[in-house]
Amino acid sequence: MTSATDEVRSEKGLARVAQSLAGWTEKWFPDAYVFALVGVFVVSVAALANGSSPQTVVDAFGDGFWDLTAFTLQMAMVVLTGYVVATSPPVARLIDRLALVPQSARTAVSFVAFLSMSVSFLNWGLSLVFGGLLARAIARRSDLRVDYRALGAAAFMGLGAVWALGMSSSAAQLQATAASLPPALLEITGVLDFGTTIFTWQSLLMCVIIIALTVVIAHFSAPRGAAVTTAEDLDVDLDDRPKEVAPRSRPGEWLEYSRILPALAGLMTLGWLISQLVTKPVLTVVSSLNAYLLVFLMLGLVLHGTPRKFLQAVALAVPATAGILVQFPLYAAMAAILTKAEGRNGLTISEHLAEFFTNIGSGGGFTVVIALYTVVLGLFVPSGGGKWLVEAPYVMQSATDVGMNLGWTVQVYNVAEALPNLINPFFMLPLLAVLGLKARDLVGFTFLQFMFHLPVVLLLVWLLGTTFDFVPPVQPSSP
Repeated sequence: MTSATDEVRSEKGLARVAQSLAGWTEKWFPDAYVFALVGVFVVSVAALANGSSPQTVVDAFGDGFWDLTAFTLQMAMVVLTGYVVATSPPVARLIDRLALVPQSARTAVSFVAFLSMSVSFLNWGLSLVFGGLLARAIARRSDLRVDYRALGAAAFMGLGAVWALGMSSSAAQLQATAASLPPALLEITGVLDFGTTIFTWQSLLMCVIIIALTVVIAHFSAPRGAAVTTAEDLDVDLDDRPKEVAPRSRPGEWLEYSRILPALAGLMTLGWLISQLVTKPVLTVVSSLNAYLLVFLMLGLVLHGTPRKFLQAVALAVPATAGILVQFPLYAAMAAILTKAEGRNGLTISEHLAEFFTNIGSGGGFTVVIALYTVVLGLFVPSGGGKWLVEAPYVMQSATDVGMNLGWTVQVYNVAEALPNLINPFFMLPLLAVLGLKARDLVGFTFLQFMFHLPVVLLLVWLLGTTFDFVPPVQPSSP
């Protein structure tokens, strides 16, 4: 086996640059929680410099800290439900069957990329685990010699390319859920259901184009011949045999091992979903984050079959939610300081930033600048939903001021938000744990994707943005 340094030296061009960048970020980048803490202090200092009193700043910090309690739990549940569904026995059997489909090494890589992005449209947490397990299943095939690094990078494309354009988009889900929106942001944006964001034809077209581009790049960038590095070469253990559930040891446990309760819960959820679809507009039901999470959680319970197996999967999924639980309150505090801590002339930092972006003017230039700003900020604040809370107050106010469609502004943020994931290894961590690899093993391939994605994304947000008309914010009706 070669050392990590030898692997970096053996690469050339963009791959070598990308692996060097991955090594640098692994060594020097702190945990994302530290970024969130630093962000709070940076925003606080900016508010003080703007003329806010220390008491105003600390009051905004404390009062806003728990503004997103409901949304924090909801985002943690997105990860948990995705993991639980992906690790269920029926999905595991499906993965084994799908692993037999590709007939060549390069097709295997592009196949994993396509499926990871397709699944990511439903749930990005599901995509990470599903894609990783599919990559491992293909790597176990004795009749196909596939580069395991390329397979792993392909499995990451769901989160690295289109996750935020799908139904588990943090920004789109937040904007569609009035109860989860901070009051200051709700006043600026109103409620934006999926019909104005992810289900517009422009967003769907952009998603299809990016998926096609990613699949092509994954296919032609996959190593061949002597350049292939297999899982065996990397000394990765590919044994995925499920952990056996401990046998029942006392009479009181019989329901934990029974399929009766999961089946009943599944039937109740199905009945509720049918009732919702019959009595409410489809877009209203689909845009409901609580409905989305209920369906995925009960689906996981039904697929695991028994409460004991389900709870075992939940226990394995919980650690992946830790970052969300402790970071989102800090992002809520940042948003509160930005929007509530008034300084000189009664203006907040958010209002100053809104004025800056408004001065850019309307049209394509506005969307391109917002996209680039999102990419740069995303390198240092690796949190799609949390960062939206920081950006949204001034970005959406600017969009209103220049007459840019608010739903499309959310999608500009969403498509640009995925790009930093191709460079910053933070969001690779759950997948890397599944694959048994290091970030430097994947970033050579993901950085290549970034080089192609960036200009295409900027072009798409510009051109497609010209097809929208401005619609004033729609406030929710009073109960």
